[in-house]
Amino acid sequence: MAGLAWLSRRVAGAALTLLLASIVIFGVLHVIPGDPAAALAGPDASPATLAALRHQLGVDRPLVEQYLSWLGGAATGHLGRSYVIGGEIGTLLREGSVNTLALGVTALVIAIAASAALALLAVGASPAAAPARERWPARCLHAAVGAFEVVGIAVPPFVTGVILVELFAVVWPVLPAGGTPPGGYLAAPGISLQYLLLPAVCLAMPAAATLTRFFSEALRTEWAMPYVLTARAAGVPTHRILVRGAARNALPATVTVLGIQTGQLLGSAVLVEAIFAWPGLGQLLAQGIGARDYPVVQATLLVAVAVFIGVQLLTDAATAALDPTRRGG
Repeated sequence: MAGLAWLSRRVAGAALTLLLASIVIFGVLHVIPGDPAAALAGPDASPATLAALRHQLGVDRPLVEQYLSWLGGAATGHLGRSYVIGGEIGTLLREGSVNTLALGVTALVIAIAASAALALLAVGASPAAAPARERWPARCLHAAVGAFEVVGIAVPPFVTGVILVELFAVVWPVLPAGGTPPGGYLAAPGISLQYLLLPAVCLAMPAAATLTRFFSEALRTEWAMPYVLTARAAGVPTHRILVRGAARNALPATVTVLGIQTGQLLGSAVLVEAIFAWPGLGQLLAQGIGARDYPVVQATLLVAVAVFIGVQLLTDAATAALDPTRRGG
């Protein structure tokens, strides 16, 4: 019962946050200078034409009325049509979501796998944990993981993306420079992987570097705990202590960071999709902003916020399941 009450409070808080976010999104977009009717009609449109177009688009109504109409449509799944890009906004979001989901999930899997492997290697091969005869290789490996953390966090995705395209699509042309699989993701998985690899690695690097740092620090903290010292004194192998003891206890804090990094990964997708001509939600958002297509921008931002809130809710639930003492608030 306590767990159900805790989850109910979290869901209610998430719903309230999403409502407040919708108000902020709508308000900010409507105070930005610019007239969607003028952008749609062109610079030579007469005042009468502009007035008629504003009435047709519904932007001449009071802001409160516009907001309530938009919120009701979003709640029922009827988001209307795009002003400039064209087409139903729901269709545009579905098409973009498939591509962004494929890219985001691939990048997240790469980030989790790379950070787990590197953190376990860095701590397991640290000079403190390694036998005396292996301390020099351990120091080299430890330094290499540290360098990856610094470079992955410091170098922005657009720089990483340009370097990856130059290396693996121009100098050594083994992977496509951009675009999505022509036959769909399931038609030829091998071809799909080739198209996904460069943008997914570019998107995953900052998250992988941050997760590696946090997971490594959590493992080092656990490595100094009495139960680890006792197990090492008893001759238990290092890998067994790391995987079955230290890693399990370090997971709650790392899962929290993973939730934050997932949100940042979604934000970075805008840049990565632009670099690799990936027609996802990020590219749709950029097109909507450039065309002053308010309905598209509003809907895309609301979906992004909803996904981020959902990720945080799942993160809280996973953290609470791993460590029930964190449910108190």
